[in-house]
Amino acid sequence: MFAGNELIFCDADETQSISENTDIDINTLIEKCRTDRKSLELLYDTFKKDVFAISFSILCDYHLSEDCVAETFVRLSQVKRFSKSGGNGKGFIIKIARNCAMEILRRYKKECYSEIIQAYGDAEKTVEDSIYINQLLKNLSDKQRQTVVMRCCNQLSFREIAKIMHTPESTVKSRYNRAMDILRKKAGEMQ
Repeated sequence: MFAGNELIFCDADETQSISENTDIDINTLIEKCRTDRKSLELLYDTFKKDVFAISFSILCDYHLSEDCVAETFVRLSQVKRFSKSGGNGKGFIIKIARNCAMEILRRYKKECYSEIIQAYGDAEKTVEDSIYINQLLKNLSDKQRQTVVMRCCNQLSFREIAKIMHTPESTVKSRYNRAMDILRKKAGEMQ
């Protein structure tokens, strides 16, 4: 259900994430979310930050990234074929988000203008930290930035990232290592 530009599934009091219920299987929730609203709510509450992070790393636009989060979960609710034995449900959700962000980027065909990285309700991050991180990420190529975000923010393995990006695992590892070298070097220069 949409209200303004935000995707709203339930009241905040009813909200509960998968991390609070470790016995809930992500793959099962993905299979059920087409017909079960609660499953979709749990997936949304658990993965909205991860989806936003990967979307923002591609789009470099806060509002387009919010749209991508909404579109990702709409598409997830429309998935007809998903096999629990097929693998990692989190990787599946991130792949949908990445594909959605790439479509939005192609659709608008505009240059990415970086904005302040704003985390959803993350009280520990300050605006200064977000600006600093955003400035560091500007030094990376699009693919390097996506790889770093998927590895650091979404905590995906190199194998999962390789599958999502349709790239050999060794390429993903070297891209990540080069990106981290660049970030370390630039972080030293900025201090």
